[in-house]
Amino acid sequence: MEVILSVLQVFVSIVLIALILMHSGKDAGLSGAFGVGTGQGPLGGGSYVERNLNRWTVLFCVVFVVNTIVLIKI
Repeated sequence: MEVILSVLQVFVSIVLIALILMHSGKDAGLSGAFGVGTGQGPLGGGSYVERNLNRWTVLFCVVFVVNTIVLIKI
């Protein structure tokens, strides 16, 4: 069980890092390369994509925290 949770923790960590880097900041960051914060791009509009990016980031943060607590308790 601990091995499965540890592998999940590594996977969630990598995805979380990627999601955070895709957020647009003051300098538009990495999200500018994918057209997330510009309002342009193939996925409709910046605000819709940014909202979904925020939701996915929060979801993976919650999974990361819960998985960390479970790993500590084991």
